[in-house]
Amino acid sequence: MVSSALSKMLSHGPVLAPFVSDGLQAKMAEKAGFEAIYLTGFGTAAGLGLPDIGLTSFGEMLDNIRSVTGAVDIPVICDADTGYGNPLNVIRLVREYERAGVSAFHIEDQLWPKRCGYMEGKAVIAADEMVQKIRAAVDARKSEIKVVARTDALQSHGWDEAERRVRLYREEGADLIFVDGVSAGDVEEYDRRVGDMPVLFNNGPQIPMDDVLGNYNFNLIIHPGTFMCAVKSFSDALLQLQSGGKVDGVDLHSALRLAMDALDAEKYFNLSNKYALD
Repeated sequence: MVSSALSKMLSHGPVLAPFVSDGLQAKMAEKAGFEAIYLTGFGTAAGLGLPDIGLTSFGEMLDNIRSVTGAVDIPVICDADTGYGNPLNVIRLVREYERAGVSAFHIEDQLWPKRCGYMEGKAVIAADEMVQKIRAAVDARKSEIKVVARTDALQSHGWDEAERRVRLYREEGADLIFVDGVSAGDVEEYDRRVGDMPVLFNNGPQIPMDDVLGNYNFNLIIHPGTFMCAVKSFSDALLQLQSGGKVDGVDLHSALRLAMDALDAEKYFNLSNKYALD
């Protein structure tokens, strides 16, 4: 099972998982050699034409999860927002995520409607309320799916409260802890305060990857650069097409071939021929 595969990876050193938002990006990451991927909630919301401010439903996220887990054979780590409700909602989430083939998910202590971890204006629920969600998640699982407890208290309450919360969540059974909204100047503080626990690190804006991978006690590193690069490249291409009627710097035939290879088109052509009428 892919959940047990992630357990083995985490026991052997830091796992680097790029952000993906759909099945094509997931398959491209797998073919590029990544051993795990992270399905972004920001990207899932963006795919619906929405900002990541709590507008995406559990069902919409689950649909995207199934598309991604069905496309690859490597572990998929997923966003689970606030659990979409109370502990009973969290129990259902865990069961559905397990059925969908998720290997790990993070649940956060934000007040609903939540916001992307790097947005301003986040608010958090009481730590005791989050503890109940963590307990429900741990009790509900029937596999090796990893429960990652995320706090967004750093922005509003500072490091002391963020550390207190993740230590509490770890005591309640979370497999990894996650402080979101960490800036480049916070990386050493993050490691110093909680590096004695299993840690997920979101390699966010302006944090050089070379400064993180292998230099800190982070067990799982998710990296948004791949998804953000796709957004920037698409925007640039649109501007080129609008202003000059063409897109420079890309061989369309090579790009099409790259996509077809990632999507295993040849396999489907062969299957079509195998079952074709004589």
